[in-house]
Amino acid sequence: MGSCGTWAWQELLVLLSSVWLWVGSSQPTPPGSTHPPGSQLKFRLAGYPRKHNEGRVEVFYNDEWGTICDDDFTLANAHVLCRHLGFVAATGWAHSAKYGKGIGRIWLDNVNCAGGEKNIGDCKHRGWGNSDCSHEEDAGVICKDERIPGFKDSNVIETEQSHVEEVRLRPVVAGARRQLPVTEGIVEVRYKDGWAQICDEGWDSQNSRVVCGMMGFPAEKKVNRNFYKLASKSQPKQKRREDVGSKKRLFTERQQLNYRLHSVSCTGTEVHLSMCAFEFYRGNASAACGAGMPAVVSCVPGPLFATGNAHKKKQRQQQQSQPRIRLKGGAKVGEGRVEVLKSSEWGTICDDRWNLLSASVVCRELGFGSAREALTGARMGQGTGPIHMNEVQCLGTEKTLWSCPFKNITQEDCKHTEDAAIRCNIPYMGYETLIRLAGGRTAFEGRVEVKRGSKWGMVCSDGWTTKEAMVACRQLGLGYSVHAVTETWYWDASNVTEMVLSGVKCAGHEMSLSHCQHHGTSLNCRNTGTRFAAGVICSETASDLLLHAPLVQETAYIEDRPLHMLYCAAEENCLSSSARLANWPYGHRRLLRFSSQIHNNGRADFRPKAGRHSWVWHECHRHYHSMDIFTHYDILTPNGTKVAEGHKASFCLEDTECEEDVAKRYECANFGEQGITVGCWDLYRHDIDCQWIDITDVKPGNYILQVVINPNFEVAESDFTNNAMKCNCKYDGHRIWVHSCHIGDALSEEANKRFEQYPGQLNNQIS
Repeated sequence: MGSCGTWAWQELLVLLSSVWLWVGSSQPTPPGSTHPPGSQLKFRLAGYPRKHNEGRVEVFYNDEWGTICDDDFTLANAHVLCRHLGFVAATGWAHSAKYGKGIGRIWLDNVNCAGGEKNIGDCKHRGWGNSDCSHEEDAGVICKDERIPGFKDSNVIETEQSHVEEVRLRPVVAGARRQLPVTEGIVEVRYKDGWAQICDEGWDSQNSRVVCGMMGFPAEKKVNRNFYKLASKSQPKQKRREDVGSKKRLFTERQQLNYRLHSVSCTGTEVHLSMCAFEFYRGNASAACGAGMPAVVSCVPGPLFATGNAHKKKQRQQQQSQPRIRLKGGAKVGEGRVEVLKSSEWGTICDDRWNLLSASVVCRELGFGSAREALTGARMGQGTGPIHMNEVQCLGTEKTLWSCPFKNITQEDCKHTEDAAIRCNIPYMGYETLIRLAGGRTAFEGRVEVKRGSKWGMVCSDGWTTKEAMVACRQLGLGYSVHAVTETWYWDASNVTEMVLSGVKCAGHEMSLSHCQHHGTSLNCRNTGTRFAAGVICSETASDLLLHAPLVQETAYIEDRPLHMLYCAAEENCLSSSARLANWPYGHRRLLRFSSQIHNNGRADFRPKAGRHSWVWHECHRHYHSMDIFTHYDILTPNGTKVAEGHKASFCLEDTECEEDVAKRYECANFGEQGITVGCWDLYRHDIDCQWIDITDVKPGNYILQVVINPNFEVAESDFTNNAMKCNCKYDGHRIWVHSCHIGDALSEEANKRFEQYPGQLNNQIS
């Protein structure tokens, strides 16, 4: 039990602010430098939120720490800085003070490195201290988490550093040490090689709110201090073990308290404890905090992480009323593009003045903790429809984003390329310790192995699809699924040979494969053995396809097409089944035709699942099909009964047009590569074969026209909920009226009900 608790504590660490890395340069200072001879340049990574291998770059020059401006910053600059800090290379860099604004001088601006320099001072720049930047432009780097062999003094944390590194909640109650998430415990901060406590003198609910937010919880609750005094007093074990309240037992092993912080004073809006006012104990602090005790915090979990009947009842109540805010397009729980509901229509938020305070209000409103990142520039993909808010300026105390001051949008103000997004702190659940990949060429691919009880084993690939692979990649923390692999003999690099999970069927939103439907202990796998174990290829980005709904509405019409012109269409199964009984080549079929314009608003190109070698040549239409079924077209009754259907193979996936400054990459001519680039769209005109629904057998009435892209989830996307488009339509036997076309998840639940209960047209005037 003790080792289990230790494991849980170690995994509960929340990275917080300013791990100060410094390294003395062994290089001579650059010519023309103004600092005293003999002194050395030092560099460190700082800021929040971050890992040890990333952060705001700070340089010690002329006896003063300062920052570097992001003007003209490149990956080559980041390589030089990362190597100087003891890492082998850089994987990226950050602009606009992503890790917070520094203080002091901005030492360098317009830095231009070739990449091979040994010192940033050897690169071209405007001169030391010559800058026209503000700290809102502080540059950061993300280094590859691999050290240069033999590098000395590369990760030294100053012994008496005045910044908080990591924070954890240490559970003291016996049951809580085994249960995740940990919602209550003693607050501890990392100090040297161990952990230190915070004196609770002056500790209030605002401090607790900040700590709970860091741990992924939306709110705090009052805690019984007397309950924990038993654990903090130095008494014999027998006297200190008492049953309290619900007869829970305390782990009260004799422990030497080591206080590190005191006089903590937060306003409650901070996203990290390091942003609060506090003081450090200096020297020997074992006798400190005379009248106090270690600070203890109790947090209230959000609906997704609630346990027990009371929490589940609250979760059901919240689900009954539709929220007015949601996240879309994120790979992990607690991240995504922020969308808000206004006038029964979902829309996005413009990123002007978007910051951590506003992002934290959204995170807490959705049942998560405070925000880790406030993302700008459509970092979670572009939304559609209206942009409802601009220049949101929350104080951080609001219960809902709608209580914050904001400006209404005008079309000139913002575009969807400026959609705001967030990443929230979520509770540690340990799901990633129950899954791993084996045999892959990279860390993002391999055969899936899961832990059931104390045993590792494989997952049966029967029914293994993109949805299940999406959940596996999410549980692994590796983003989205690119491919769901059902034969993994070429990844057989593990000594695990037994199937332990079968019948996995996921909805796609689960946090763990164990949350999906499965056979439990009654394994049933058609193909056993390592060859047929499930595997995945994951990616940090994914495409996101959606249909341009207004174009369908604008271009819909009926055509009576002679049968002698439909031989190719019949060969490709684009007509209803009754066409086989027709008197070919005489007569005609009635077709509902329309154009479809399919946009890729995601962060990765949409590529067909099949490689070019397996595309199918269709002689009749003289083109290759890279996907057997790319779209479904259906005519439904208001109660959902299908009365006519059509499907369209991917005649050719290509970039018909693109947004400004986006270059076309895919073209079908000459057996070219097929796909849809991010920011481009593929146009299927109304006058090409199979761009229709055969409605010859449909009787007059009121119907729903539905178009679904990528209906079989063959290709992974960041969001499948926006793949369907619906329209109301009235057919009188001769003419058809199509209206109210919209993406399937664009309206409120109430508006969707009104749409589905549409009584029909009394005339041809569409209001």
